[in-house]
Amino acid sequence: MAGSNLLLMAPLRLRIEGRTFRDTNSREVTLRGINVAGDAKFPTSPDLPSHKFDHFYDGDDVSFVGRPFSVDEAHLHFSRLKRWGYTLIRYIFTWEAIEHAGPGQYDEAWIQHTIQVLRLAKDYGFYVFMDPHQDVWSRFTGGSGAPMWTIYACGLNPRAFPATEAAWVHNTYPNPADYPKMIWATNYTRLACQVIFTMFFAGKAFVPKAIIDGKNIQDYLQDHFVSACRHLALRIQEAGDLVNGVVIGWESMNEPNRGLVGFQDISVIPSEQKLQKGPSPTAWQAILLGSGRSCEMANWDFGGLGPYKSGTTLVDPKGEMAWLPADYDDAKYGWKRDPDWKLGECIWAQHGIWDTSSDELLKKDYFAKDPESGRKIDYEYFTNKWFMSYYRKHREAITTVYSNAIMFCQPPVLEIPPSLKGTEDDDRNMVFSPHYYDGVTLMTKKWNRYWNVDVFGILRGRYLSPAFAIKVGETAIRNCFRDQLSAIRREGVDYMGNHPCVFTEIGIPYDMDNKYAYRTGDYSSQSSAMDANHFALEGCGANGYTLWVYTALNNHEWGDLWNGEDLSIVSTDDKLLPLSPSANAQGQKSSSASSTSSDDRSSPAFSESRSNNNSPASPRNLKQTLSTTSMASLQRSNTPAEIGSNPGYRAAEAYVRPSPIATVGNVISYGFDLRNCTFSLVLESTDAATEQVSTELFLPEYHFPKDNIAVEVSSGKWSISVDDADGGMIQVLKWQHEKGPQSLTVKGVKKRQGTSLGREEEAPGYLEQCWQSGCAIM
Repeated sequence: MAGSNLLLMAPLRLRIEGRTFRDTNSREVTLRGINVAGDAKFPTSPDLPSHKFDHFYDGDDVSFVGRPFSVDEAHLHFSRLKRWGYTLIRYIFTWEAIEHAGPGQYDEAWIQHTIQVLRLAKDYGFYVFMDPHQDVWSRFTGGSGAPMWTIYACGLNPRAFPATEAAWVHNTYPNPADYPKMIWATNYTRLACQVIFTMFFAGKAFVPKAIIDGKNIQDYLQDHFVSACRHLALRIQEAGDLVNGVVIGWESMNEPNRGLVGFQDISVIPSEQKLQKGPSPTAWQAILLGSGRSCEMANWDFGGLGPYKSGTTLVDPKGEMAWLPADYDDAKYGWKRDPDWKLGECIWAQHGIWDTSSDELLKKDYFAKDPESGRKIDYEYFTNKWFMSYYRKHREAITTVYSNAIMFCQPPVLEIPPSLKGTEDDDRNMVFSPHYYDGVTLMTKKWNRYWNVDVFGILRGRYLSPAFAIKVGETAIRNCFRDQLSAIRREGVDYMGNHPCVFTEIGIPYDMDNKYAYRTGDYSSQSSAMDANHFALEGCGANGYTLWVYTALNNHEWGDLWNGEDLSIVSTDDKLLPLSPSANAQGQKSSSASSTSSDDRSSPAFSESRSNNNSPASPRNLKQTLSTTSMASLQRSNTPAEIGSNPGYRAAEAYVRPSPIATVGNVISYGFDLRNCTFSLVLESTDAATEQVSTELFLPEYHFPKDNIAVEVSSGKWSISVDDADGGMIQVLKWQHEKGPQSLTVKGVKKRQGTSLGREEEAPGYLEQCWQSGCAIM
């Protein structure tokens, strides 16, 4: 208890003041972060990335020790991330990692491994917040997160999911290499997830017969999940040197989903369901499939203008049911199911939604209204009632361990945030943590520099027709991304109150254009997409972000080793960005092609290829050695040569970019013009910056080599030095400025970044592009 009191008395390394983060010197902290790591979604023993099947259903007997990476390898990864200017880590872990063996059985070995890794993150000066990650509930429903026993607790049989299409699971797909890209996300609209998320958030309202160990399934699942998170939080606090020192807070739950709550008619696809791909059942068809009935349904694909119906498909489970058989033995996990909850029968039939003898739908609007109030349910109602009920339980569990924990509140993705402003939930230590992806690029895996869509504007009804939401030209696309992020941030303020906003996921697919970059080393499409996303992040007024994702084991063949995704900023099949733009010229020749300028118009990006050679590291100390060493030193890839024959820098020039670290006063605006290699910052301060407490900026040496930097400031003096205080060897500009409005501009080495014209002159704006191409609208 004495140690806990001392902890509470210690100054907070990071605190919230209104809608800004402040350090111990009251400087505004801009959080530039990364998700670590994508491979934490699946176990190490057995090693089960999503394209492997062997031992998949042995879900109780697994271990996640070694995720996100081993303790021995942590120095390399952390020093590299530090060198690239990252200050914040969203630490990915899953409920399965803690409690895979059964209800209440915690994996203390994994917890101790996590504590060791967090302690090393502290050595590198990172801020860390813990992310209890899930995607479509669990590995056994096609994603990640919850342990296998939760599927059985809900009365479902995961081995029957392939036949009934209750979930599309990569591990069980006949040919994993052909698993349709991004179809995993449609599992939210299939039976398993619709059942489980309804039970998790609103079981007491809609599944009252689902009683297990004397609790409704809602409380049973939530209590176990929250207790597992609290147990980890307690162990982290007991470690003595991690809370506040490195772990600053917790996120609520990754990408929560409502299940069926609020469906007005389960016999039709809801109008708000924008994602459809592959066989796309209505909720009613999914229920029938789950009970072994065959159904003909629409088949959808995703094109440049979004999802479109491509035909129909007959799905026939041939009598196999997604529900546990009547003779299933619940004694395996030690729970006792209430007699009114009958196994071997659809849970929705047991609640009178349909008649199994006639296959007649009796209550198509069963989920349309709140049984308690009779009010019509929409997503906003769900968020305010059932999501917030869960969030309060999660918040209480964490803050009873550490009262000053920063709580990263993540409501359902792109839905209206909960109405917390001015209520008791308007907590000063809360952060709004939305997600954003450029859906057109993510789903098509192409960077279209000619047009994109204001998706958020469409969702909020800002256009009379979706056609008016189309933005033409790269300049307009970049501005559209920025404006969407700005609107999301402002919406958070309007509904949740004056709190910081951190985008905890945003990123791009690297396997664009059928993996063109992997065959050629031409990452210009990826560079343009990554730069556009960062332009939006820097211009939207958010307080920071955590880019998705760092995956230590990524390779060109299987990407992030999870459901065909390939968003990692590093790969075992690619090279690391050299420390300076001239470094490659001095290095040894590699077996791959040397740097060339390509005018090959067969390139999907019509861009310059910049697959330069990586020079051998000549570090000044051990940590610098680790930060620049090749990924291949840790993991050899078995990627076939035809896929990964020409390694590149993976568009690193677009994500290794300058940023404010700590600002005396308030940041008004900042941004990096990659094409012209120019960074600008505008701030306002009531106090002058001093030598002891200065405004500090991260300047990557690749863009700003120390002998080729031009700095302009409105007042005061500045200095540039290499800071190795936290082992990362980062180049920092320290600025001692006067009080009042101030501005700074830093210019580095301007280089061609693979624009679509393949030359250094500026590309035309979107109006000029339309004019040149004879655009019909113009």
